[in-house]
Amino acid sequence: MSTHSELASVFAALSDETRWEILTELGRADQSASSLATRLPVSRQAIAKHLNALQACGLVESVKVGREVRYRALGAELNKTARTLERIGAEWDRRLSAIKEIAESMEK
Repeated sequence: MSTHSELASVFAALSDETRWEILTELGRADQSASSLATRLPVSRQAIAKHLNALQACGLVESVKVGREVRYRALGAELNKTARTLERIGAEWDRRLSAIKEIAESMEK
């Protein structure tokens, strides 16, 4: 299970539209910052900053291929976050069902 700090870090990283676009591009194929800069409407320097933010929370990793540094999306952190959100949602559903039962029993 993700800690609150880990979740906050992931959500902060994902709150930026450009980072979503980068993750989408990296989901298709590993790419360098320069390659991403040719596909997205931001500079290579901006791409590098976004990649650092995504890497800091474990959503991407860098891989050296020859002289080039490429980045790849890591689905494990997204899956972990999704599982944590599912658990939180299930707990909310359980509590709402309990409240509903209490409310319905009071009507009788």
